[in-house]
Amino acid sequence: MKTLIVGIGALGGIVAARLRAVGVPVRLATRNAESAARLKASGLRVTGVGGSLTVEAPEVTALDEYSTRDTFDLIVLATKANDAIEVAPRLVELLGPGGTLLPIQNGGVPKMLADRLGGDRVLGGLSNLGATMTAPGVYEQRNAGHLLIGEVAGGESQRAERVRQWLARGVEVRVTPNIRGAVWSKLLLNCSVTTLGAIAGRTMRDYIASEEGRELFDRTYDEALSVALSSGARPERMIVDPVPPDWNGRSVPSEAHDAWLCQILNSYGDVKPSMLQDFERGRITEIEFINGYVVNLGRQFGVPTPANAAVVETVRSITRRKISPDPKLLGRILQASRAGARRK
Repeated sequence: MKTLIVGIGALGGIVAARLRAVGVPVRLATRNAESAARLKASGLRVTGVGGSLTVEAPEVTALDEYSTRDTFDLIVLATKANDAIEVAPRLVELLGPGGTLLPIQNGGVPKMLADRLGGDRVLGGLSNLGATMTAPGVYEQRNAGHLLIGEVAGGESQRAERVRQWLARGVEVRVTPNIRGAVWSKLLLNCSVTTLGAIAGRTMRDYIASEEGRELFDRTYDEALSVALSSGARPERMIVDPVPPDWNGRSVPSEAHDAWLCQILNSYGDVKPSMLQDFERGRITEIEFINGYVVNLGRQFGVPTPANAAVVETVRSITRRKISPDPKLLGRILQASRAGARRK
């Protein structure tokens, strides 16, 4: 299966390195020629969970240098969501007959691309691999996670199984008949764990200790779950059951809810939010594909999302450097979301 990996950041770099380490001949595409030259010189090095390894990267080229003569059976799209939406139409031109584009991003990217480019070309994917790029070509794998893939329209397919078998030579890959539900399950946590932690400049364990942080977590989660269910999605159990105990459209305080939240804390409580790293590095965030996606779909299905809308505006302000991450911002968002809920 002739394969191209686009985006050699944390996820793409680890997948590429582990595939090359077992002899799978993947080609790599970077943002520009300078990045390609740097990776050719340094190779790819992985440490952490799954074992350390170093491989050469001779077949790495700037994406613009690939032409329609370079056709592929599989293109793994491992860029940030914003870049994925922009570059995907170009990548479809590089697919051979029956070729597959596999986007692996947060939020609604797989469905957006399938709607735009055709489900026959796009296979859905998401990652539970914890990964960090400490320097170009240098990566740390932080958990024994996996890639999850499946048909965006749902159900099983030979295509998904073929892709699984091919990529599973280097990393763990699982197939689900409900990739849409799995994407939502991760999105629910992205909206409430990752984004709120980034805004506060803290880990989840830190910000959830305050009454305001706890209430805002519930509000953003509840809104996102309501939108997911209204859209017809069936979120799947991942770390926890996606529907909190005794949920009635909003979270209900109880010992069962505390235990449910504790399971999330055990997995994500001490992780530095990836969006906070985006703030620190001056990069564009994926907020429009996370909480922003919830707000847009909520508008479409008539589901109020004042907490998520306030989160989006706050992240935009931080990105424009009008404000800085601070736990006090959670209180301001909570006040805005309460006011928005009263207006509804």
